[in-house]
Amino acid sequence: MKTLTLSALLCAMMALTRAAALPDAEDEPGTEGTAVQVLPDAEAGNWTDSFTPRESHIVKRSASFSEGWTAFNGRCFLYVPRSMNWAAAERNCMSMGGNLASVHNIQEYREIQSLILRATHNQGLTWIGGSDAQQDGVWFWSDGKPFSFSYWCSGEPNNYQGPQNCLQINHIDKKCWDDQQCDVHRPSVCVRNGC
Repeated sequence: MKTLTLSALLCAMMALTRAAALPDAEDEPGTEGTAVQVLPDAEAGNWTDSFTPRESHIVKRSASFSEGWTAFNGRCFLYVPRSMNWAAAERNCMSMGGNLASVHNIQEYREIQSLILRATHNQGLTWIGGSDAQQDGVWFWSDGKPFSFSYWCSGEPNNYQGPQNCLQINHIDKKCWDDQQCDVHRPSVCVRNGC
């Protein structure tokens, strides 16, 4: 079952990465509010691009590309209040030129928590870019940065009640990190270089 879940997550991440690299359907006249959909080519047995309009699950870009982003330590962070699963949150960040946030020190973590608090007046559970979907126990950041800092809660990560391959923050009263099932819906924080 773990192998099947891992395979499904890998395929989903590859498909999302491929889809994020495709031309933006919002830039084509008459396709406002649509998203590019990647569908399997049943006859060829491979993936092809289909520009069939469908409902977008991606948070719309603002008119000003930098609107809402907060600069900190040479990177820019954005809190996304819309609740999505981890893969959809990552794809959404990629559509804005970033990834789910990687965290490299306690100051960045506190800045992300402050960003969430300013936006929501709360520090609720939120996705960031950590995952161990490729190999259980080997965590990486979706933006490719080294996973050299962590702020795990005591006893975490623990795969409680099955595979938990995605990283959520603001867990319990200590507001530390927890592994969670990737299909759970949470708001998220994106990061990119330059606002």
